[in-house]
Amino acid sequence: MTYRTARVALVGDRSPSVRSHARIPGLLDALARREQLVLDAYWIPTEDAVADGAVAAFDAVWLVPGSPYRSEAGAVAAARTARELGIPFLGTCGGFQHAMLEFARTVCGLAGAAHAENDPGAADPLIAPLACSLVGHEGAVAVEPGSLAARLLAAGRTVERYHCSYGPSGPGLAVLAEHGMRFSGRDEAGEVRIAELPGHPFYLATLFQPELSGGAGGGVHPLIRGLAAAAVARAAAPQSA
Repeated sequence: MTYRTARVALVGDRSPSVRSHARIPGLLDALARREQLVLDAYWIPTEDAVADGAVAAFDAVWLVPGSPYRSEAGAVAAARTARELGIPFLGTCGGFQHAMLEFARTVCGLAGAAHAENDPGAADPLIAPLACSLVGHEGAVAVEPGSLAARLLAAGRTVERYHCSYGPSGPGLAVLAEHGMRFSGRDEAGEVRIAELPGHPFYLATLFQPELSGGAGGGVHPLIRGLAAAAVARAAAPQSA
């Protein structure tokens, strides 16, 4: 049997000024050396991700931080492709925000679901300015028992780092939950910080940035490790004719 290396699409507008982007190569190297989870990573600018099939052939899609993206449509399209095709998906920070937009618009029929950073005139944005910015903030997240996040973290509580000023808000969140989105992690104020889709092979989105977890020589965050394992498993599965 011939084995192929798992391919992961890193969807985002790569920039040396985005700390999480700078850390990703080291995380991929650590996954290969420490976990034997080898990934062949390709950066896909959001402007390119809008094309049909842009990420369809990958074994995982990681919608990385760095919003506002150059193309909101590209970020949303990448999340949709991963969700609809059952491709392992991780959305972090801006990736979380745009995954929520995709689900709201495509699955819930909330065509007007908006991101206030991209559409500051929106009457009731799904992604709105946070009451207190989380740029540089670290905080506890309570994780729902029995969730994918809880299984990967092996804990009911985690402390995570943020670098964002926008988050999910408003009555639209209840509609997402009614359509199957599971909000499996909340901060100490009860605000949504992790979302997942039961029934999907691997679908996680976090407002925090697991890329920022750990120091030099530290381990890879369990959620990133989980995505890598899911990608490797997908690459190893028998391919349909």
